[in-house]
Parts: sequence; structure tokens; C-alpha cells
Amino acid sequence: MNSLTVRMARWSAGHPWRAIAGWFLFVMLCLGAGIAVGGNAATTEDFRIGEAGRAEAMAAGGGMQQRPVERVLITARGGGALDGAAAGAAAKDAAERLRGLPEVASVGSPVRSRDGTALRVDVTMNGPELDGRKHVEPLLAQVERVRAAHPGVRVEETGSPSISKGVEKLRGEDLSRTEMIALPVTLVTLLAVFGSVALAVVPLLLALSSIAAAVGLSMLASHAFPDAGVGTNVILLIGMAVGVDYTLFYLKREREERARSGGRLDPRAVVELAAATSGRAVVLSGLAVAVSSATLYLADDVIFSSIATGAVVVTLVAVASSLTVLPALLAKLGERAERRRARKERRAAEGRRRPGAPGGGRSGGRITAVLLRSTARRPAVTLAVGVLVMLALAAPLLGLKLTDMGRDTHPRAIPAMRSYDRLNAAFPELKSMHQVVVRADPGQAGEVRAALGDLAARAKTDARLAGTSDLRTSADGRVNLLELPVPHHVGTQAARGSLDALRDEHVPATVGRLRGAETAVTGDVARYADYPEHQRRKLPLIIGALLLVTFAMTVWAFRSVVLGLVGVVLNLLSAGASLGLLVLTFQRTWAEGLLGFTSTGSIGSRVPLLLFVILFGLSMDYQVFVISRIREAALRGVPARRAVLDGVGGSAGVVTSAAFVMVTVFASFVFLHIMEMKQMGFALAAAVLLDAVVIRIMILPALLLLLGERSWWPSRGPLRAREAAGDGTARPLANVG
Repeated sequence: MNSLTVRMARWSAGHPWRAIAGWFLFVMLCLGAGIAVGGNAATTEDFRIGEAGRAEAMAAGGGMQQRPVERVLITARGGGALDGAAAGAAAKDAAERLRGLPEVASVGSPVRSRDGTALRVDVTMNGPELDGRKHVEPLLAQVERVRAAHPGVRVEETGSPSISKGVEKLRGEDLSRTEMIALPVTLVTLLAVFGSVALAVVPLLLALSSIAAAVGLSMLASHAFPDAGVGTNVILLIGMAVGVDYTLFYLKREREERARSGGRLDPRAVVELAAATSGRAVVLSGLAVAVSSATLYLADDVIFSSIATGAVVVTLVAVASSLTVLPALLAKLGERAERRRARKERRAAEGRRRPGAPGGGRSGGRITAVLLRSTARRPAVTLAVGVLVMLALAAPLLGLKLTDMGRDTHPRAIPAMRSYDRLNAAFPELKSMHQVVVRADPGQAGEVRAALGDLAARAKTDARLAGTSDLRTSADGRVNLLELPVPHHVGTQAARGSLDALRDEHVPATVGRLRGAETAVTGDVARYADYPEHQRRKLPLIIGALLLVTFAMTVWAFRSVVLGLVGVVLNLLSAGASLGLLVLTFQRTWAEGLLGFTSTGSIGSRVPLLLFVILFGLSMDYQVFVISRIREAALRGVPARRAVLDGVGGSAGVVTSAAFVMVTVFASFVFLHIMEMKQMGFALAAAVLLDAVVIRIMILPALLLLLGERSWWPSRGPLRAREAAGDGTARPLANVG
């Protein structure tokens, strides 16, 4: 019992106030350093993917990079005919007000819709496209003044910057609501588990402090891995889950050891025992989550890199809190419990048990006990039924459709989105845009313009395109950009069909024939199509790395190739079943009213990859904890069957409690308005529930019961321990690591 975890726990328990003060000083330093240095937000260049990204880089090289554009829409109140004079006055007023703002680069002339029901004013902002939302507030304020000055018409503003601003605001409000749900439910769960306010508050306190430290550290890390704006969300999501889980594992084991000792061991010794067992499991689990999350860096995408950074940082910080400050808190709480016990014993008869006193708690509840008894009696049947259930749930995955959840999928609770719908109804040519970018030697300028003219003529006769076009040329004559409006929303098959026609037919037949010219197509539709395609290409690489990491971590932790293979298979089952449930729920319409969404008939392109990575990491929590308990029993010389049942039964309570906390945190994201966050929360909640109940209580013990001694191959440690136990020399817990 001299491992690193035990030595750290021994020091922490021996110097509790130093450890507690040191931890909170560490948290404040991390947060302070992050705030002082500041974060490094991802730039437009960081988001470029595929052919669309290559075209954007070419356009930017010619000074024609995408600029943030806002549009002022003027229509009749209540719809119908538009008063031309009133609309013109409002448009003139808006143009004059906006033209004087430093955030505005140019203001276009008013444009009337074909049916005469609307007038619009296009406003191009200064700076990169992504920075538009940071500077759009003054524009919104001026348009609000125009609206007040012209009550006879409806004046509104929409565009990527104002929509992004609205999404950001709505996401913040949603996350605040999830915290209001998750924190009380987590506290009530912990109160039910421990029956003590002090013990229930400790996991929450450490989780929240770990999140605070991780936010600061992630701001520092963003200078190496730019933050795409999702890092804090991931830290909150993962931090609450693993922070509470790791503390819960440690706390439950400390209570068991204290109850088993019957007061014969002082609080520090009890904490050391917990560190020797659950402390090791926490370190293994944390490393598994961190390494699994790190595979997201292989996606070669700034969003996934940002998610990986947040997940890795908060997981490692949560592990550090459980190894450093938690033993100190447990030692102090243990001393208080011992004093209470002593006072109680003086007042009560000898042997009477104080209500709420810590107990071993082998069972996780009646349902768990029933499932485990059934598994023990018929392991083969239980295994077959469990696997069939998981495969049935995974079956809808065969119909998975991935799309990029772009602007058109944002909730209409955002005012700018409602204005966006009215703008597209009045000006259908603005729904989306293709941009053909050609880079060539200036000497070929005439050829390039002629070929692009031919392309524009083809587009005019193609019903899949809007028929109009706009050609721009860089100052040095090297880069030409042809804009082709598309009268379809980016997510529709018609829009995708127009992109395919442009890339496969029109471009090869025109500018594609020019020698020495580089051509690429970008625009709204191309971005929407290229991003999921990029994810599809990266998915096999990341899943392969994930399987390898899971296998290697399990083999390293338990010295068993068989358990490594078991871990990989069970994680695949869990991920497949949860993804199947996701497809069944969100690609169809039956759950729209229940969960408050409008189905797009697809799943967000980032969701499956995130689910695989996060789930593989989190499921290792349960696997490491459960198998660690089984291994402890086996190394004490307990027969294989008894070791499995004791290990699963002894860990069922804490696994169930931890799963309930995780499910609560993840399920709270189902009530968000942002579709991808909603899908991610649902999938993770379903995955954790299935993993904790079906995998860990039914399939895993059934499989281990059937495998018997072969579970530990090639390690012979458990077998030697049983042979020693048969000679009456079974080893005590202190010697089993």
C-alpha cells in the first residue's frame, strides 16, 4: 500500500487544511491565469474544410474573403401590399444611420422584391466573417430606432451576425436552465445515497471547483488549440459528470471501509484504504476518458480540437481533485463522524446502530438484485437476451443520415430567424449561394472571364440555379469569383443537387478545362455538404484509434487481453444502441411534441463522432470500477464465480447512483433549443443508462461468469491467489494493490 495514490492520500489526510487551502489556491490561480492571458478564439481560417475551405482560401488570397452581411427587411405590418413611400423613407433612414457606424464597411441601395411586398437594404460589415456577431449590436440598436421612427411599416434585421448573436444568447439561457435542473437533482441523489448533507455537498463542490479550474486552463490551452466557442459547454457537460462520479466512487469506498473497520481504524487509515482501491480506479478511469477524448484531435477540425481540449483538461483536473483535496475532506468528515459515534455510544446501549450510519451497501437496490440473481442463475440466457436487445436498439443505425446542422435548423425562438424566414420568402434567391473561385496567371484573365461567362450562361438555363450571377476579379487579376444564387435552402436535396451539377457538370465543362488554372467551389451549400463528408472520412480513423486505446488501456489496467476485447465489444454495443435510439427518435417525427423539436430527418454530423468518443471514455469509468472490485476479490483468493457476483453486487449501488447523476446532467441538455446539443444530450443519457443497467449488470457479469478463469488471460495473478487461498494463505486487502 505504497502507491502514488496512497502516498498522496496519506499526505492530504495528514495535512487536511494545507491540502484544502492548496486546492482552492490552485483553482484560483488557474482561473486567474486564464482570465489574465485571455482565450484565443478560432478564426475564419481555422474552420475551412474540404474543397469549400480551399476555395475560401483562394478568394481570401485575392482580397475577396467572405464578409459579415446583415440585411434590413422592410415589409407591411400584417403582410400584404407594401406602402412604397413609407418603405422608401424607412430604407433611406436605415441606410443613413448604418452608414455612419464604424462597424459598417458599405451599405447597398434598396432592393425591391419581385412581388413588390418587401424592400431590403444589404449592409456589409468590417472585419472577418466570424467577428460579425461581436460587432452587430450597434447595428441592431440603430435598426430598432428606425423601427420606432417608422411605425407604419415592419422594420427588422437578419443575417449571419445577428443570427449567431441570437444563438449565443439562447444557448446561454438554455445552459443556465440546465444548471438549475441538474444541480438540485444531483444534490438530492447524493443526499439519498449518503444520507448526509456534508457528504452530498462534497462531490458538487469538487465538481464545480474542477470546472472553474478547467475553464481557466482551457483558456491557456486555446493558444495551442483555438477555441471554437464550444469548449466551455463541453467542460460543463463533462465536468459535472466525471467530477461527481470520481468523488462518488471514492466516498462510497471510504464509507464501506469505515463501516467494515467498526471503528478500529482511524479516519486517515480508512482514507488510505479507499485510496488503494477506488483511488486507483479513479486514476485509470480519468486516464481512459482523457486519452479517448484526445482521439478527437485526429479529426483535423477546430471544433473537435476544442472539444477534445475541454474534455481532457476537465477530466484530468477532476482526477487531481479526487487525489489531493478529497482525502483531506474525507479525513475531516471522518473525524467528525467518529466524534458523533463516540457520543452516540455513550448515550445508547452497546451495539445499537445509529440511523444513517455508513454501511457496506453491497446491493444497488431491489431491481439490481433481481437482475443480478437472474444473471447468476442463467448467464448464457441473460447474455443472449442482453446482446439481442442491444442489437435491436442499434438496428435503426443502418438508416443514419448525417447533415451539418447549419443556420436553417436554428430554433425560431430567435427573432433573427423569424426575420430570416420572411426575408427568404420575399427574396428566394438569397436562400443560398454557390461561389466558383478560379486562380490563374494574370495573363489568362481573358480566358478565365470567358470561361466563367460560359458557366454563368449555363447556370441561367439550369432550373436548379436562380439564373442570375455576379462576377468579381481581384485587384491583381489572379483570382476571379463567380456568385450563383440558389433558390433552395442549403439543407435540401435540391440545393445539394445544384452543387453536384455545378461541380460535376458545369465547372468541368468550362473553367475546369483551363490549363494552369486552379478551380474550387464554395458557398453556403458547399460548406453544408463538405463538412459531413469530411467527418465521414475521418470517422474510421478515429473509431479505429478509439478501439485501440480502449483495448490498450484495459489490458494495461488489468493485465488481461480477454478483458481488453470484452471492453471494446461492450463499448461498441453501448454506442451502437444509443445511436440507434437517436436515429429512431430524431430522424422521425413521433417524438417531436414530447421532446420539443422539429425533425430534420437527419442527425447532426458531429453527434456520432462525439458520442463514440465521449461514451467510450465515460463507459470506462464503470468498467474500471466494476472490474477493479472483481479483481480485488479474485486477488484475495475468492473463487471466480463468487468474485464476479461480489464485485458486481458491491459496485452496483455506486454505479447506479453515478449513472443517475450522469443521466440527469445529460438529459437536461435534451431541453435545449439548439438541435445538436439536444441530440447529444439525448444520446449520452440513453448511452449511460443502457451501459449502467444492461451492460454492467446483465451482459458483463454474464460474460465473465461464462468465461470464468479465462477472463484474466494471460495474467495468472487471480489463479495464484486462489491457489494460495486453498492453502489457507489468502492475502489481505492491503497486499492486493
